[in-house]
Amino acid sequence: MIKFHNGNRLHVFTDGSVSSKLKRGYGAYLVVADLNESMVSRNGTVKLKRFDQTSSTKLELQTVLWALGEIVLTGRVNLAISVYTDCQTIIGLTERRARLEETEYFSKNQKRLNNFELYQEFYQLTSDLNCEFIKVAGHQQSHKKDEIDKLFGLVDRASRRALREEI
Repeated sequence: MIKFHNGNRLHVFTDGSVSSKLKRGYGAYLVVADLNESMVSRNGTVKLKRFDQTSSTKLELQTVLWALGEIVLTGRVNLAISVYTDCQTIIGLTERRARLEETEYFSKNQKRLNNFELYQEFYQLTSDLNCEFIKVAGHQQSHKKDEIDKLFGLVDRASRRALREEI
């Protein structure tokens, strides 16, 4: 169960790790209501899910959609949500919305975009939420990490560990 602090903002950290050979990956997310909470108490709250027939970008999208869907299920859709990801595609989706919808998710070569169904789901879901998407550098040296980077590291390590244990 997600705990809420002050009832007005959630911080959601998402990442995924995929085996392109197996087309299988693990998405991980962490919801933090209080950024001042100790790192030790957060360790057990990373959620993992396996996704099949996926790729790296597809997995990142699937993971964000899963995490936001879980938040919607809590009924707390009136919260501000900060989503932290290292996926440039997700960061750029908000700005690309008008163009993608205008072209009906076709490229300039009239080819349907990969993952267009996930883009549509992303726009439908985030239209009802107060979300901001924040780019995290990811995979930084320990001495360069701030609190946000350390929290992102929890989901990064969890997804990589889950994939390694399976293969």
